[in-house]
Amino acid sequence: MRDLEQPGRSPVHSPHGMACTSHPLSSQVAIDVLKAGGNAMDAAVAACAVQCVVEPGSTGIGGDCFCLFSKEGSADITAFNGSGKAPAAANVKWFKDNGIDTIEQNTPHAVTVPSAIDGWDKLIRDHGRLPLGELLQPAIRYARDGFPVSSRVHADFAGCAALLQAEKSTADIYLPYGKIPEVGQMMHLPALAGTLQTIADEGRDAFYHGEVAHHLVDYLKSKGGLHTLEDFAATQGNYVTPISTEFRGYMVHECPPNGQGVIALLLLNIMRGYEPEAAGPITVDRLHTELEAARLAYRARTVYLADPAYAHVPVDELLSQDYAARIRAAIDPQKANEPPAEIELPRHNDTVYISVVDRDRNACSFINTLFDSFGAGLTEPNTGVLLHSRGTGFSLEPESPNRIEGGKRPLHTIIPGMVTKADRVVMSFGVMGGQYQAFGHMQFLTGLFDYDFDIQEAMDRPRTMVNPFSGDVEVEGTVPEAIRAELTARGQRLVRPNKPIGGAQAIWIDWGSGVLTGGSDPRKDGCAIGY
Repeated sequence: MRDLEQPGRSPVHSPHGMACTSHPLSSQVAIDVLKAGGNAMDAAVAACAVQCVVEPGSTGIGGDCFCLFSKEGSADITAFNGSGKAPAAANVKWFKDNGIDTIEQNTPHAVTVPSAIDGWDKLIRDHGRLPLGELLQPAIRYARDGFPVSSRVHADFAGCAALLQAEKSTADIYLPYGKIPEVGQMMHLPALAGTLQTIADEGRDAFYHGEVAHHLVDYLKSKGGLHTLEDFAATQGNYVTPISTEFRGYMVHECPPNGQGVIALLLLNIMRGYEPEAAGPITVDRLHTELEAARLAYRARTVYLADPAYAHVPVDELLSQDYAARIRAAIDPQKANEPPAEIELPRHNDTVYISVVDRDRNACSFINTLFDSFGAGLTEPNTGVLLHSRGTGFSLEPESPNRIEGGKRPLHTIIPGMVTKADRVVMSFGVMGGQYQAFGHMQFLTGLFDYDFDIQEAMDRPRTMVNPFSGDVEVEGTVPEAIRAELTARGQRLVRPNKPIGGAQAIWIDWGSGVLTGGSDPRKDGCAIGY
């Protein structure tokens, strides 16, 4: 329990239902839906739609989604992959022939076909109680009538000024009066409101077959994209089999590849071989060990992770205790591994996360993304749809299992999580933050299970993160200077992050008392609300 004389947040407790999101307007809408008779899935989708309006830098209907869902708290978890695919015409040879050696963020090639609306529609039809058109109404009202810019949202705008200015249609919408909106300033997104209303009236096909699809394809083609109406018409998310590992007596469940949930589980397998530090997780030995584990686990991500429909992804081997032990053996407790070593297997960039639990103990772990802040920075002017940048997750190396191919999904960073014990779900949780997410799952869960933090304390802890590309270590300012100095002495190349690392939301279910306990990351504007 936190020191109540210090600034901070306490966990939120309630008996009936709870929603945790990164924006208070979104959390409130989720509670409104629960009170109106909707279930956890309905509330999560309605909340996400609101965030696509009020947190435009973090998520949008031009993005993707993943979901884990538990019916009435069952440990039989349903997983859904709503990530988009590359245009059919995309391949490494086309990029090479056109002199493109990197898929840049602010280009149409960063845009895979947006799959969020398809995912929302299917999840609501299969697991919700209320019609999608009704669930979109709060988001439509905020887009049409306006919403106030909150503090973290303002900071995200300010950090992306150059990207927003680079595209006229984006600047016209998101830089009213030609400048970054101020905290508390009202914003209106009328074109997006109209698109959401069209989807509410005509259903998901309006986005993939109708006028919206025509506008999006024409816009992407005008920028040099390879997208076609056939690519949009072919969009379909799918149910997948979750993957899991045991950690400290609990089963942790993730979506399988093309997402990086397997790396979160690998990190837990690595850390289960270490005893918790008596002084807590913010010690030089513990942080050094976590960072070295991340270097090697993320190296495995780069080598092996891809769309399993196009490449063999050795999930069983990645999750084997033998592989975790081999990584532990490669960690030098006194020296950073630079460059990261490759531990071969045997041969056989922003997002919103939402957690909702309802009265019937349906639990929904839901995540929706544009990847980079404001995605590709490309906004189709007629529809107001801001497009994501997930295509930057592809490789243009011909030998990479993650090379771009037509109809293929890129390596995805977003990963909803659930925890079960025996035959019941005990927690729905997720961590935002692009590359950080797999590492964030490990830091959050070890805080809970190794150090007996409460759900809010586990989110509040100071964070670190190895950049999987440069090898630099991002360290939040709350890590004590003496520890930073010792990490530097061990060869860790420390840098300050340009914004707080990640964000988390989680709900714990106490089946004995019937009480729900939620936490919401202070690095975001959101909150946990229960009733």
